[in-house]
Amino acid sequence: MAQATIAIFASGTGTNANAILEYFKNDSEINVGLIVTNKADAGVIKVADKWKVEYAIINNADLGDEELVEAVLEENGIDFVVLAGWLLLIPSYMVKMFKGKILNIHPALLPKFGGKGMYGHHVHKAVKAAGENISGISIHQVGEAYDEGSVVVQHKVSIESSDSAEDIEQKVRALELEFYAVEIKKFILKSFK
Repeated sequence: MAQATIAIFASGTGTNANAILEYFKNDSEINVGLIVTNKADAGVIKVADKWKVEYAIINNADLGDEELVEAVLEENGIDFVVLAGWLLLIPSYMVKMFKGKILNIHPALLPKFGGKGMYGHHVHKAVKAAGENISGISIHQVGEAYDEGSVVVQHKVSIESSDSAEDIEQKVRALELEFYAVEIKKFILKSFK
């Protein structure tokens, strides 16, 4: 099998991107070829520099430019797209171009606590407010609406009634760092022919 090349799309500090790069650093089957961010000051750029991975800044306006985005992804030989804290809606042309080849991680058990505006701390506050005794991560394919693509796998964690939203966030973050890269690899090896 040829090596599969992934692009990581991230809007923030790049904690998940860093864990993914660490996991795939010596992998013969999967390689991270590009990091895409929509913010010129995003922390994930430092992660790209640390790992000597190309990065591209594609802001909201650029994202609407199909030819530009397609060119950036093609130049870097991208086979799969992995969202790791990417806050913009993936445009429909990209969903079509990478049909079945875009993964996202959501910090709750979908279909609960998903949709527009449900990201990061907002999710954990909602989970706490709902009095849930379990939360976790959902790794799902990306469709044309927020958090509506088919779920590939979920990992769960127990929540104590005394846990704050911050405690829930820490528990869920630990799952993200432990499982996202592992599940990306399983998914790609299953679908990359």
